[in-house]
Amino acid sequence: MSKRTFLFLLCFPALTACFRPVVTPSGNEAARSEVYFPAPGAAWQHQAPSAAGFDSARLAEAVAFARTQETTQMTPTFSTQEEIFGKLLGPMPTSRAATNGLVLRHGYLVAEWGETQRPDPTYSAAKSFLSTILGLSIDRKLIKDIHDPVANYIQDGGYDSEQNRVVTWEHHARQTSEWEGELWGKNANFIGREAFGKGERKPRALQAPGTYYEYNDVRINRLALSLLRLWKRPLPTVLKQEIMDPIGASSTWQWVPYPNAVATVDGKAMPSVSGGTRWGGGLIISARDEARFGYLMLRQGRWGQRQLVSPTWVQQATTRGPVGPDYGYLWWLNTEKKAWPDAPATSYAALGAGQNTIWVDPEHDLVIVWRWHDGSPNELIKRVLAALKP
Repeated sequence: MSKRTFLFLLCFPALTACFRPVVTPSGNEAARSEVYFPAPGAAWQHQAPSAAGFDSARLAEAVAFARTQETTQMTPTFSTQEEIFGKLLGPMPTSRAATNGLVLRHGYLVAEWGETQRPDPTYSAAKSFLSTILGLSIDRKLIKDIHDPVANYIQDGGYDSEQNRVVTWEHHARQTSEWEGELWGKNANFIGREAFGKGERKPRALQAPGTYYEYNDVRINRLALSLLRLWKRPLPTVLKQEIMDPIGASSTWQWVPYPNAVATVDGKAMPSVSGGTRWGGGLIISARDEARFGYLMLRQGRWGQRQLVSPTWVQQATTRGPVGPDYGYLWWLNTEKKAWPDAPATSYAALGAGQNTIWVDPEHDLVIVWRWHDGSPNELIKRVLAALKP
């Protein structure tokens, strides 16, 4: 396989539309005998805000507010990318969309603004997609227990040291692995302005795995490589076949690896993807496709008549860990009501630089995707929730 062949791995929709009877997740406002799932492609049914339980004028005001919040952190041409994150390893697009997003209620589109069908880098929101592949690995018994050391499964030298041999799959998912080493030309210590830009760190002593939280893309990239070796298939292929095709995602998303991120698996060269776009590449996806992914989580891993990922995993992935911030398995949580003070404690989100946000609210049966904005998503969330009729 040539580098050109595997650098751009695409997803193509495969399933048809469905209205399927499913069990409504606990905490939703009302149980419904039938739950709507959008058909593949762009034919997503809209519902008038009033029919979805909103005050139409107040929801329109919330959308008008969102339109004014264009990000100043990430320039439209990504010209500050290396200054912020350090030397690139992979490609970057030449431009991005303006701020855009959508609101789903009961699966229907009730509000939409900007270029929601344009694929753009989503930065660390990709980590929540990796989380789902980890969940699939456990569902399929490729991993017996999330508390198992990764070294029990992966013998490529990356877990041979005394520090690394006790790193578990859960440590990786909670960002408490303290894995030491270099991967694809970046060291997990994050030392050096050229390599890490404004994200460079001061030297510190490593802690025991599981005892210290650090948001660290090198370690997440190590998780991605370990999952590649476990599945023996490129992770974009796994995501496409197991998740994105069944939920009817478009054919426009890509998970682009760094050109040097190539591993030999069973004698074959395979690309290993990243958990973000910090150093280029990464998951490039539209707001609409992100909304489908968020809606899958809202429906407890079910799409139509298929249980794609177990509800047990969804619950575990969105449960706070014992160390670090309000964080699950590569999902940001609101258990402490600090992230989004005006949102339910049960809500959670995939987040990436540029304030790429996929916010899921089981209590109100909502999904909000909001991209390329400044400030906290709470400012939009509180306006959308205030627009709901009592």
